[in-house]
Formats: sequence, C-alpha cells, structure tokens
Amino acid sequence: MLHVTASPGVSTITPLLLVHGGAGNPFGGHVEDEPAHHAALRDALLAGYELVAGGSPALDAAEAAVRSLEECALFNAGRGSVLTSEGRVEMDAAVMDGASREAGACAGITRVRHPVSLARAIMEKSPHVLLVGAGAENYAIDAALELAEPDWFVTERERSRHSAEHGTVGAVALDADGFLAAATSTGGVRGQLPGRVGDTPVMGAGTWADEHVAVSCTGTGEQFIRAAVAHEVSARIRHANASLPAAAVATIAGLDGGLIAVGSDGSFAMPFNTALMYRGRAAGGSVQTWIWSEEEEKSDG
Repeated sequence: MLHVTASPGVSTITPLLLVHGGAGNPFGGHVEDEPAHHAALRDALLAGYELVAGGSPALDAAEAAVRSLEECALFNAGRGSVLTSEGRVEMDAAVMDGASREAGACAGITRVRHPVSLARAIMEKSPHVLLVGAGAENYAIDAALELAEPDWFVTERERSRHSAEHGTVGAVALDADGFLAAATSTGGVRGQLPGRVGDTPVMGAGTWADEHVAVSCTGTGEQFIRAAVAHEVSARIRHANASLPAAAVATIAGLDGGLIAVGSDGSFAMPFNTALMYRGRAAGGSVQTWIWSEEEEKSDG
C-alpha cells in the first residue's frame, strides 16, 4: 500500500528540513523501541534545522542531520550499518547542492566515521564526484576526517540479526534563500556481496538536488538505479508540470521503498510503499516524526 505525507506549495520561503531513516517491512510487523527511533529522528531534525533556521545553507543542514543519524546504531548507516556476506561493513554516501549542481559521493567505505562528510569533501575539495574503497579512505585521511576501526561500526545489535533488510538515512533541506540540498548515507543491504554498490551514491538514482527539488531515497537500490528515481522526480516536475507530491508518488509506484523530497516553493512529500518509513519534518519551529502511516493521520487530525 502507498503511504504519502504531502503539503501544497506555499508563497513564502520558510526553511524546511526532512529526514528519513529507511523504509521496510519489519519482521512481525513491529519495531523494537519505537520511542528511541522517534528520539533519534528528532535529534537529527534539530541538529540540521538549527543551522538552516539560523541562515546556514541547505547543504549544511542536510549534512548535519545525516551525521546525527550516522551516529545512531538504530539505523542502517554509519554506526548501525548492516554486514556484508563476509561479515564486514561497507558504507556509501552522497551529497548534492541544488544551487550549483555540484555533487560528491563515496562507496565501499569501512573506516570513515561520517561517510556523508567524506562525500561533501569529495564534492568541495576534489575534481571528482565519486571515489570508492581504499582511494576514498585515503582521501578522507588527506581531508583530516575522523576515522574509526572497522569493528566500531559493527554493533552487537547487528551481529544478532539474521533476516534480510535494507535501509538508508537521508535528509533534504530548503534554506531561507530558496536553495535546496540532499544528503544520503547507507550501510547497504544485509548479506550483500562485497563490493556491491546501491543507489545512494549514484547521482539521480538515490540522491538528487537541483533548483526545483531535492530528493533522498531509501529502498531496494537496484530498483532505484534502474528507474533513476531521484532524478525522475525532478523530470516529472520540469517536463510534465507535475506537482512535487504527484511526481514523488508516481515515481515510486511499484518500487520497494520510499523517498523524501522538498521543493523550492516549500512543497514536500514523503511517500513509501512499505509497511513503514522512519521520517520527520522540521519547519517554523515545529518538529514531527513518524514511523507508521497511521501516526501522520493522527498528527494531521
């Protein structure tokens, strides 16, 4: 079933930040410790929104929100990343600045504490868009980013899991100048083959930002790559004159996952086709978080 949170466009620019912590179909239809998940989403929203509400660029807010989620072992990114078939962590991340169309990404990361910050360093300090594996980690050392031993990313909670899951964290932001940015980070898919890369660091698949919309995706990466999901949302807005909510819903139809998207006019959407999507919104001093579709219905009512 499709679930969607959306708003119509607004006439004035109010800074806006959306986050997600992955979409999926949990075993047994329940989530362990829902309050902790809500608290982690709220912490990420507050970390990012404090910046954008204070006049910082959208990219600063998106990166700060994702860094917060990377520190939380509840989500499949950074500290909580899932394990490959060989029992190790391989992380991917991406950022994109809508105003400049500049982008940076990394893949196959095993030692960088905040892959999203490595993605931003690649965007701002190198001539490249995507670096992978050892080359990306060497670049992180050159950029003086914080490292951690590979075992630090492997939590006891993750070691005890055996069911196949996927998940990603992300943020999209609109700043007071009307500029947009997106950031996404993931540990990939539990049990994936070593070297597998999903949609997160592929620009236009899992992450996209331009002058119209910023998008961060979560779901089965191979599906999102084949459908160029993040860019497709923008294409429907630009070429079919679709509203952002309509474009977002139509783009993920039939796919396993969801996305968050914000437009330059303040419109937003958070559709998903799974049982749940960890997600939240901060704007105008209000912070809301949801896991199940029923929660948004209660909050809207």
